[in-house]
Amino acid sequence: MLMEIIRGFSVPFVGTSLGALCVFFLKKDLGAEMKKAMAGFAAGVMVAASIWSLILPAIEQSEAMGKLKFIPAATGFWIGILFLLLIDHLAPEKNLEDESNEKLLLAVTLHNIPEGMAVGVIYAGFLNHADNITALGAFSLALGIAIQNFPEGAIISMPLKAGGMSKRKAFLYGVLSGAVEPLASLFTLWAAVLVVPILPYCLSFAAGAMIFVVVEELIPKMSSGKTSDLGILMFSAGFTIMLILDVALG
Repeated sequence: MLMEIIRGFSVPFVGTSLGALCVFFLKKDLGAEMKKAMAGFAAGVMVAASIWSLILPAIEQSEAMGKLKFIPAATGFWIGILFLLLIDHLAPEKNLEDESNEKLLLAVTLHNIPEGMAVGVIYAGFLNHADNITALGAFSLALGIAIQNFPEGAIISMPLKAGGMSKRKAFLYGVLSGAVEPLASLFTLWAAVLVVPILPYCLSFAAGAMIFVVVEELIPKMSSGKTSDLGILMFSAGFTIMLILDVALG
């Protein structure tokens, strides 16, 4: 069981690191269409993961409340939205031209926290033998976030290199942007296991945080430009892949 948790916590970080590796193989910054496609795919993955891996299990965990079983899911979801709204206001602007990188690293790190929390929460449900949360189901969420993190790592590192930063340094910052996720996973796992009754709230909190990232960051990116057809198609592809992963592995 310990190895399953370590694997689940590591996969999203590996996804970010592999994406950052693109800085060594691609000569130019990612084109506008590629960024749009990556943002759309990532948004689809995160929306599907929020529904099947977080919100629905939160509702199922609250069956004892009868017709009021929606309360923990709705409450946790809104807390997640408001928490990310607060972080968004506190985080500095993402300035890819700032080679000191303190502001950039802080901004990206803060926005990776909810993904790590989502993984930690679902593994807490697995450890507490929550209904409909299996080892494979938990891993499917971690894998889905890793898929989302791959383009994120590239999107972070490539502009830094294009701005004049060395490849090694750009890669390092891409990797560091994802390092917070295993830490957030570990902390959330500890907190959720410690207070089992709040698990449904934690699951939906993570969902709210992830949906905020989708609406505030990814959808504007995938919809930019003259046409959003590519973004919509990639959103649908990401959503479908995550749906398949959750159902087939869950």
